[in-house]
Amino acid sequence: MEMMNWLPEHSAALEDLRARGLSYSEIADRINASFNTTYTRYAALSRAQRMGLAGLDRPEPSLPGRLDPPGPSSPELPGIERLREGRAEPKPDLIRWPKMFAETVEMPLLRCAAVAPRHLSLLDLKPGDCRYPYGGDADGEAMTFCGHPSRSGSSYCTPHLALSRDPETSARPVLNDAWLRAVGAI
Repeated sequence: MEMMNWLPEHSAALEDLRARGLSYSEIADRINASFNTTYTRYAALSRAQRMGLAGLDRPEPSLPGRLDPPGPSSPELPGIERLREGRAEPKPDLIRWPKMFAETVEMPLLRCAAVAPRHLSLLDLKPGDCRYPYGGDADGEAMTFCGHPSRSGSSYCTPHLALSRDPETSARPVLNDAWLRAVGAI
């Protein structure tokens, strides 16, 4: 990381531009154009914080939309001052929140295989045994495997193979005539 020392005239320009309400990206661009420097937005923000300027408050919201609920506004207060005064109790804006946080979601029932696993360790598995894993989710928990005879061409037994496949996509043939013609097999 390259250390850059801010000259007094750069700091004065930063303070002046921030007082005018420019963003730190615009401040960095103007200082770079004026003094032929290469400050970034983050360098301007960091310097402003070290100088004791208001570093994190913004005169306007960065996202489109209003921060305060619509209502009567007092004509003597400009919009910026109204945003800076604190609310008695913060209310979340549920309109802009993602749906997953705004409403409860019912969890689907999990599918499970109708087989009692043998719980073999990896070292105990033979070449034709099902390798469907069990456990190992928590720290220190041992991982075991199903261990029943696997289906030919698969690492899983028939119940675990059906469990691991999506019923809708596995019903469609993988090798259709158009695909075989495309690869030159037909």
